[in-house]
Amino acid sequence: MNIPKELKYTKDHEWIKVEGKVGFIGITDYAQGELGDVVFVDIPSDLSEIVAGESFGTIEAVKTVSDMYAPVTGKVIEINPKLVDEPQLLNSEPYGEGWIIKIEIANPAELNSLLDAAAYGAQIG
Repeated sequence: MNIPKELKYTKDHEWIKVEGKVGFIGITDYAQGELGDVVFVDIPSDLSEIVAGESFGTIEAVKTVSDMYAPVTGKVIEINPKLVDEPQLLNSEPYGEGWIIKIEIANPAELNSLLDAAAYGAQIG
């Protein structure tokens, strides 16, 4: 199981990569494995802000649909345009080209409530 040490994680299997005040958000390798083949990513096109702990869209896989939850609060800068035509990037590159949204982090202190790689690894066993 791939759990990059430089990322922060939610208990709901989202990750955030922080670069200054910008955060890239995606789902973990564990999450994509549990979902199976991803066929569609549904994020409202008018999404301008996300709030920590609230759903910001859904992922549809062959066997289920799952909500995605914001790890922190922030202003949406970009929704990954590649996911429109290539939702399977969530399966093949969950920590790379398969990022979902990019945000401007509103409250960096919220990052302190997230899990580090060791804690996330312990949670998923």
